[in-house]
Amino acid sequence: MSLANGRSYLAIPGPSVIPDAVLRAMHRASPNIYEGELHDLTDSLIPDLKAVAMTDQNVAIYIGNGHAAWEAALANTLTAGDTVLVLATGRFCIGWGEMAADMGIKVQTIDCGDAAPIDLEQVEGALRADTGRKIKAILTVHVDTSTSVKNDIAGLRCVLDAAGHDALLMADCIASLGCDQFEMDAWGVDVMVSACQKGLMTPAGISFVWYNAKADAVRPARVSRYWDWRARTDPDQYFQYFNGTAPTHHLYGLRTALDMIKAEGLDAVFARHETLARTVWAALDCWATDGPIALNIADPANRSHAVTSVVAGSPNGDALRRWCEHEAGLTLGIGLGRSPADAYFRIGHMGHVNAHMIMGVLGTMQAGLIALDIQHGAGALDAAARVIAAG
Repeated sequence: MSLANGRSYLAIPGPSVIPDAVLRAMHRASPNIYEGELHDLTDSLIPDLKAVAMTDQNVAIYIGNGHAAWEAALANTLTAGDTVLVLATGRFCIGWGEMAADMGIKVQTIDCGDAAPIDLEQVEGALRADTGRKIKAILTVHVDTSTSVKNDIAGLRCVLDAAGHDALLMADCIASLGCDQFEMDAWGVDVMVSACQKGLMTPAGISFVWYNAKADAVRPARVSRYWDWRARTDPDQYFQYFNGTAPTHHLYGLRTALDMIKAEGLDAVFARHETLARTVWAALDCWATDGPIALNIADPANRSHAVTSVVAGSPNGDALRRWCEHEAGLTLGIGLGRSPADAYFRIGHMGHVNAHMIMGVLGTMQAGLIALDIQHGAGALDAAARVIAAG
């Protein structure tokens, strides 16, 4: 007998739960790619993609995951030999910097560790020291999926302006878009990248780069036809949106997902994610009163509303994940980029999630803590329920 039989629940930080409406929209025969409905649908995506990023600037769509968007952003703005400043708060900004290095770009890194946000004073010092203006771009993440830290992107713009530095501000919002509030234009972001499989609730496979006129103006001497964002942004012919065949079924799914976000209202989406995140934190705070369980990010102001990274002690992280999956049908995220990996796990609470789903996650986790005899404090589910009850 297994209590995991039945519908399983994916509580990893992406790919997230796909709404049934999105799946239904994708469950169709291939459309005509040369004219008609698909062209109109694709055109309709552009203003809504801009709206969810809170920008009036440009957006290009790529067939690929978030790493594809990383490379597109770099390819359109930087040349081998240029220097970027990488602000590392976990595995993903480090990875973006590694990609830049592979492209011949010089990488200067400020490593803020894996349990704290960007140190803005240290960034300002590095920018003021760059009197020769060698740094052409700052690479940062809004939310690092590996650590669940949320960085102050608006604060970064203030630091750039205070230092009088003209480097591009480039932000990875793959984990945060549609979950944590992000305002591209108001916060002064020049380039932003994201993907469809998290807050946008669509199966993995397409990604996006939003960019402003400043970013477009520093265009390198040569950009490969595939990565070039200009034709994708203002195509003369439909195929130029994707430099080839469109990702047809993803587009139908994305259209439905964006409709769901519009119907709920972006402010309500942000509020729902905040409340559900606080529900998770309330339970973890109780478990943390007695035993090894702890939130990776101490200050709630620096925590993502989309994902929570948890310290559980080795080997408790992996043990709890495996018990939840194999005994109860709940899949939690691995301790990605952490050492030892089996001491950590992550809870995804992004996209198509609601109160009963999160309470189910927490109840299952508590059953696992009991079954595995992992020491933990009492009152977690009551504390979580109080957050839900307060709304």
